[in-house]
Amino acid sequence: MATPANNPHLPFGDQRSAPWYGRDILTVSQFNREDLEYIFAVAHEMRTMVERVGTFDLLKGKILANLFYEPSTRTSSSFVAAMERLGGSVIQINEVRYSSVAKGESLPDTVRTLECYADVIVIRHPEVGSAATAAQYAHKPVINAGDGIGEHPTQALLDLFTVKQELGRIDGLTVTMLGDLKFGRTVHSLARLLSLFKVRLNYVAPEALCMPSALISELSAQGLDQSESTRLEDVLPQTDVLYVTRVQKERLESEAAYEAVRGSYVITPDLLKKAKEEMIVMHPLPRVGEIAMEVDQDPRAAYFRQMEYGLFTRMALLAMVLGKA
Repeated sequence: MATPANNPHLPFGDQRSAPWYGRDILTVSQFNREDLEYIFAVAHEMRTMVERVGTFDLLKGKILANLFYEPSTRTSSSFVAAMERLGGSVIQINEVRYSSVAKGESLPDTVRTLECYADVIVIRHPEVGSAATAAQYAHKPVINAGDGIGEHPTQALLDLFTVKQELGRIDGLTVTMLGDLKFGRTVHSLARLLSLFKVRLNYVAPEALCMPSALISELSAQGLDQSESTRLEDVLPQTDVLYVTRVQKERLESEAAYEAVRGSYVITPDLLKKAKEEMIVMHPLPRVGEIAMEVDQDPRAAYFRQMEYGLFTRMALLAMVLGKA
């Protein structure tokens, strides 16, 4: 049986001995560079297939349970679209407060119930470690779609796939992360994935929202080149990837705390005159004022293309854990 090491373009089909069949996707820490090359190769094939035929029956007969304890537009609809593009079906649970959870049902019991109906479970939950808890009790694959301020591994994978597709490489790049780096699970996961490559990371944030020191220490131990600043202008001219995040009002303790940091950084066309001509601006969305609408017309604005790359990445992950890639 071929493996990612000797055949990154495994043909689609039933390959239950493939390395990702039946596995959970819980944290970026479970991936190495070889895994990423494999995922990106499958995602590229998914992109080709979608552009060529739109939908196909790779996962016909399979069912996804999309379990979201927190509001979501992009991640939730992306997984739905991914499953339906692959010919599968979806049990969509967005309003958890109207389900048995509102009656006091535990997360393990909810997961055990859903796996009776579904082949794979995608979960978003406000508590750090919740996806790991779900996976502990589930016999079907569990995919973490965000656990509080912890991790968002599929977002980090699609982010890295975006960089590779847009710039053609990852090694040698300077990546600047801007905004809410304290509570931003997307930047936490992406920084860990980037530590597998030879990159430089710049962290730009208000002092109240700086990257957690524990994470910086963790990445420093791996030899990652990092710097911190409160001024974007100091690092923008050298930046290849500007990764912008919103200030997450829902994670702050008060309205006053939010107002104190809201609008700290706004990306405008004038500001981007100081940036490289060959660079990209990314954002996990939604944006709430940190990128001016006028920037959308700039070819360096990659955030909506980033969302489309997310579809292909999540299609790849669903096919992989269900043994079809």
